[in-house]
Amino acid sequence: MSDGQPVSGSLYIYAPNKGAPVFFTAAFAISAVFHIWQCHRYRCFKLLGLHPLCAVLFAVGYALREYEAFNYSYGIGDSLNTRNLLLYIISQVFIYICPPLLELANYHVLGRIFYYVPYLAPLAPGKVLSIFGALMAIVELVNALGVALAANPSSSHTQQETGGSLTVAALAIQLAVIFTFVLLAFMFQWRCYRSNIYSRTISTPLITLYISMALILARSIYRLVEHLGNTVVNFDDPASLRHLSPLLRYEWYFYIFEATLMLVNSVLWNIWNPGRYLPRNHHIYLSQDGKTELEMENVSDNRSFLLKIVSVLTFGLAFHRKESWRLEELGGNADGLREA
Repeated sequence: MSDGQPVSGSLYIYAPNKGAPVFFTAAFAISAVFHIWQCHRYRCFKLLGLHPLCAVLFAVGYALREYEAFNYSYGIGDSLNTRNLLLYIISQVFIYICPPLLELANYHVLGRIFYYVPYLAPLAPGKVLSIFGALMAIVELVNALGVALAANPSSSHTQQETGGSLTVAALAIQLAVIFTFVLLAFMFQWRCYRSNIYSRTISTPLITLYISMALILARSIYRLVEHLGNTVVNFDDPASLRHLSPLLRYEWYFYIFEATLMLVNSVLWNIWNPGRYLPRNHHIYLSQDGKTELEMENVSDNRSFLLKIVSVLTFGLAFHRKESWRLEELGGNADGLREA
């Protein structure tokens, strides 16, 4: 790994390790294969489809990083080095846009758990993805723009500072959203505990969710600390590179707090895939005796195809499908219990 000494003309500041990207490319590719198989096996592409997508993006990102480990030099006006810069930026974007998407996948899982015990959900199940998904869409947009600007050493000093500020803003919002999300999950679990509802179908996905969010939180804190330091790269002043944030100058920080944490998160969902526990039909719910599974009454979806597309693209904030559910075991007194 890098000894922290800047290498003249290196896009990475240091001379990147040539072995680590091979390992992470292979590891994420294997995880992606398992995710795809599991989504097919448990028919949960809608629930966990972001996991195979992100694993593939990670694999491509680290594969490009391996190529860049042998082609990391950059010089303005040189066509070969311009190609190196383009591949470097693509690699960085692929690696850094995935954690927010994996966080979005976690929001979907929590909403799915809420569907299983809707009468104890602190928030309407269908609103979980709508609200948190919209917030993460903002985070993802700001994050991608910030990474693209901050990762480009040919950008002006002002552009790099703007990119760093955008990245810090995205990470700050992401941290606030994570804490709110975990609080929501804890509230739900506490309600289940008070109602004497103990089910592996609920507990296993929730525990996996907590561990996953802890990994994403640790990674987000690392990224926030990184960008609170000096991240402006100026190749015209090699001496200034020694004053960059240590998290930029030492490669091992990246492989521990970025690559390893996200790989553990990917494998975590391979091992405890919620498709193994939760019913495939989200209208199946757990009765208040904590043992019997019943089916909710569902109103047909009369929206046009166009409105459905708009709803999906806006995470259900626009033209959201409304469902009236009736818990049969309560004798019909719970009509409209929860609007999804």
